[in-house]
Amino acid sequence: DRPCPRSHPRTCMKCGQGTAALVIRVGDPFCRGCFREYFVHKFRAMLGKNRVIFPGEKVLLAVSGGPASCAMVRQVQEVRVGVRGALGAALVLSPGLPEGAVRRQSPEQREQTLAQMETLLQATGFPYHLIHLEEALELPPSILQPGPERASVSRPSGPSYKEAVDSFIQQQRQDRDTGTSLPGHSSQDTPAGPPATPRLPDAAQTQELLRAFEAAGTATAREELLEMLRTHLIVQTARDRGYAKVMMGESLTRVAIKLLTNLSLGRGAFLAVDTGFTDQRHGDVMVVRPMRDYTSKEIAFYNFFFGVPTVIVPPLFTKRREKPSIHQLVERFLLGLQEEFPSTISTVYRYGGSVGGAGGLGGVGCTHNPCVGCRTGEKLSPEPAKASSESQRCLLCLCGLDIDGGEWGGHWG
Repeated sequence: DRPCPRSHPRTCMKCGQGTAALVIRVGDPFCRGCFREYFVHKFRAMLGKNRVIFPGEKVLLAVSGGPASCAMVRQVQEVRVGVRGALGAALVLSPGLPEGAVRRQSPEQREQTLAQMETLLQATGFPYHLIHLEEALELPPSILQPGPERASVSRPSGPSYKEAVDSFIQQQRQDRDTGTSLPGHSSQDTPAGPPATPRLPDAAQTQELLRAFEAAGTATAREELLEMLRTHLIVQTARDRGYAKVMMGESLTRVAIKLLTNLSLGRGAFLAVDTGFTDQRHGDVMVVRPMRDYTSKEIAFYNFFFGVPTVIVPPLFTKRREKPSIHQLVERFLLGLQEEFPSTISTVYRYGGSVGGAGGLGGVGCTHNPCVGCRTGEKLSPEPAKASSESQRCLLCLCGLDIDGGEWGGHWG
């Protein structure tokens, strides 16, 4: 009922000249130009800091059509026109949107969504491949085992990251002198030609998938089943097409929600692989999360200011609104706190990621520098997720079974 206070124009904190178009955090106003530079620089810095994707290397982009994954595609396009961090061909995979069956969309709605997604992917200029969740019913049994690790240029036996960057820059200069362009898409990346009207899977496959989801007794189980099938589809597609790196568009907000959700589900020992920058549990396919430092607010403003198209679908269907899944409860809890306390999301991940850390969730407002409880989420070790043998590995998530925890031991998959 209170009148909205009149806002006063603020000056950009970076250039000191332009009028601020948004405030990322309290006291951090940015104009549009500086915000774009900040956004793009953060993506390039993330790749340069971790050094797992080499210049010119081909990657698979998992795009669901949501704001984060579409912003990720735009950043890859920005990086490709750069010099030091240019990527090679990128096959854009869309596994998220063709889940209309479990989201209770009609065939007409699914066709419309797929057509929108195809238009979005064609505009990227990358080769793309649409998959349906029903294809998970035909995955080979080998998906339940980690693949053999591939020889990588990032290993000690290969050239260093700096050598790879220098070699790439030299190759670019030679190509510029000879008039050739950057390495493009190989013929095996380009699809044979997607149909003008996207086709839906057979009705029998759709019904079988729906029966599998109905067999999951709770909304939490259905959320976990959906995530598992989606991950398996992405990994198998990367294997079939020869890609060793997959980029996921999980934002800092989504990672923080996943962190607390996994703690609630008894997966605290595997937070490093579920929320870290890299996930190497699949052996031959490395999952990378380059959007992990962006909040959903930053992504939303970037997409709005610079015209990044997205395609949104309804959430996973549930008849029990009074009993949502643990995933939805955690999301509502964190986003509700975020409205009143803008640093909630970053605090949960960077400062309170471990129930066993010195800070715990009480790291909010910590003034110690350095503090042993700070940046706990960054320091989590992936060692607990490794299995010494096949018998000690979970068939669902491929992590090591947490069977050495005494009275509290166990694994929830």
